[in-house]
Amino acid sequence: MKTTGNIRVIISGGGTGGHVFPAISVANALRKAAPSAEILFVGALGRLEMEKVPAAGYNIVGLPVAGFDRKNLFRNFSVIFRLLRSLLIAGRILRDFRPDVAVGVGGYASGPVLFRASAMGIPVLIQEQNSYAGLTNRLLGKKASVICVAWDGMEKYFPASKIIKTGNPVRMEMENSVSLRKEALDYFGLGGGKPVVLVLGGSLGAGSINKCLSSNIGILAEGNASWIWQTGKHYFENVNALASVAGATDVKVVPFIERMDYAYAAADIIVSRAGAGTISELCLAGKPVVLVPSPNVAEDHQTKNAMALSSAGGAVVVKDNELENALLPEIFSLLADENRRKSLSENIRKMAVRGSDMMIAHEILKLSGK
Repeated sequence: MKTTGNIRVIISGGGTGGHVFPAISVANALRKAAPSAEILFVGALGRLEMEKVPAAGYNIVGLPVAGFDRKNLFRNFSVIFRLLRSLLIAGRILRDFRPDVAVGVGGYASGPVLFRASAMGIPVLIQEQNSYAGLTNRLLGKKASVICVAWDGMEKYFPASKIIKTGNPVRMEMENSVSLRKEALDYFGLGGGKPVVLVLGGSLGAGSINKCLSSNIGILAEGNASWIWQTGKHYFENVNALASVAGATDVKVVPFIERMDYAYAAADIIVSRAGAGTISELCLAGKPVVLVPSPNVAEDHQTKNAMALSSAGGAVVVKDNELENALLPEIFSLLADENRRKSLSENIRKMAVRGSDMMIAHEILKLSGK
């Protein structure tokens, strides 16, 4: 067993905030547990991690890897070429950096790095966020040393002897939201007289949610609630202009929310996609939630995530193809029913797992032997 020298760790993956921010949380926890740790991120060129990881103070290297196009198979020739290039580059990165452990958090870049790391005899830790494991992680799980999961019943995807239930790491501590509420309302320029609905579409935005609310902007403008609406950068200008024309002064439209602790603190009801990282944050925030699972994800895993919460009485689920008829009535029903909101809050809090980032950091340290 190695006992000297600084621990060196590669963290690979990303693509969306649901992968990027948990990865940064793990790196921060690792730095707390081992201040001299040397950490290198490997992401996908052009994706969110190439911006957010350096902003968090870590070095990152990009791979040309991209996801497979499930609708147009002919476009995948270039994807396969990029994958082969990424495997070569990943091998070179691993040889140069010489990590003690390779960590995968999901996303395009995770596959090439973990595949090459396992072939080189480097201990591999997989952090599987979803209740339904993706194909890449299922394949890599056979070679991984440790698999950190957030849900029960993951033995159907991975060897039981390798599984550790850690929960999903989140960006920040969410449980002081009550004390932050006034500060949070000031941050978003909202008065305290109306209940607040927070709308999250993930870091890239959600087209169907944006379309539904945009088509009902007059109802939002005249209603008895304030809104914080994260649209994603791609949708922001159109939605913001629409809200301005409608005179929706109580609808705060933003492309991206940097202070998610403030967003959760301000919210009385949250409308959200059902990515695994987001769900972990929602459990800690403990607010009533309306989940709208994205239908455009591998193996429909967001629906499985959402139903796991709903079956425990911790969330309301609205199908993406039923948004136009169901979303606003569900929101207004919750606004009018304090007892139901209280029940949802109590049930979702019971599902929270605390200290996930530090649990994963300790598993990394054990694997390193340092």
